Amino acid sequence: MKIWFATNNIHKKKELEAILQRRLYMPSEADIPFCPEETGTTFRENALIKAHELKKLINVNDDLVIADDSGLCADALDGRPGVFSARYGETEGKNLTSMQKNFLLLDELQDKPERNARFVCAMVLLFSNERFIIVQETIEGEIVKNRNLMRTGGGFGYDPVFYIPSYGRTLAELSEEEKNMISHRGKAGKAISKILDTEL
Repeated sequence: MKIWFATNNIHKKKELEAILQRRLYMPSEADIPFCPEETGTTFRENALIKAHELKKLINVNDDLVIADDSGLCADALDGRPGVFSARYGETEGKNLTSMQKNFLLLDELQDKPERNARFVCAMVLLFSNERFIIVQETIEGEIVKNRNLMRTGGGFGYDPVFYIPSYGRTLAELSEEEKNMISHRGKAGKAISKILDTEL
């Protein structure tokens, strides 16, 4: 039995493997084309779409599928980019790099005093089409005020602009162990890990 992770993002895969302490398989490792249309209006809906799609493609009854949908929700932007975090600012034929998305976010926020934001992660553990478990977790923080306050190091995506006051650092500046302990994906993954421990 294998545990598949419904993603093409190697950063997410490495992060979740460290959290679960289990080997995960991506569709690309089995030459499975995987590009589901994320038509959901919530993180939970999109996670389920990805989980069901991969389960159908691998077509192995005993194999399990984990899928997650995550994103950044800024209060001053009415929760945007939200479920569109991975596609933020993109139009047909125009793909943005992670850094360009960070710049776009800061440009949209400008000098708004409201900087509160949260990362959200909805994670699905799919046993079969009729049996699945969903966990949704968050991490609260703030968006830095300008590009000069962006901090890199580790992490990926919007981590360089997501500041955690209690740590005095951005999510990108935390060690892998620190991030996995407090992040949205870390919390959701730990809950899924406990379920796997009882099921396997």
